[in-house]
Amino acid sequence: MQASIIDIGGGASTLPDSLLQAGYRDITVADISEAALMRSQERLGAQSGLVNWLVADITKWSPLRTWDVWHDRAVFHFLTDAATQDSYVAALQAGTHTGSTAIISTFALDGPERCSGLPVQRYSVQSLAERIGPTFKLIDHQAESHLTPSATVQSFVYAVLKRV
Repeated sequence: MQASIIDIGGGASTLPDSLLQAGYRDITVADISEAALMRSQERLGAQSGLVNWLVADITKWSPLRTWDVWHDRAVFHFLTDAATQDSYVAALQAGTHTGSTAIISTFALDGPERCSGLPVQRYSVQSLAERIGPTFKLIDHQAESHLTPSATVQSFVYAVLKRV
């Protein structure tokens, strides 16, 4: 597959495993935790060399390239002040090009107010699209009721945005 994909906050996620199995070869996983990235690398074994691993704080990172797909399952909602949100959006803009797709998931308005002991920012699909800004157009969205390992249900919203 030809699309280039970056997984923001991918850490120990199995998304790169699935992408490799589907034939993608331009995959980057970025996370603030080197230990989480190492768990993924260990799990993937020899295939880990097919993935670009990046230890970075998204709020302090300036991408040196662009990707076709920007995926973030649960980072943006941890950014609770305007300055860090603005830094994330700046990285998103620097790391994408016209036509890129951003898939961003956050806690929904009825989601938890805290996660892993940290405060979070909750969004509707409309407020998330507005916060990301006018250089991205909302093209699809979906709600999810996520069942945690402790059997708690958490409401998420997924926004699919196209860079214009």
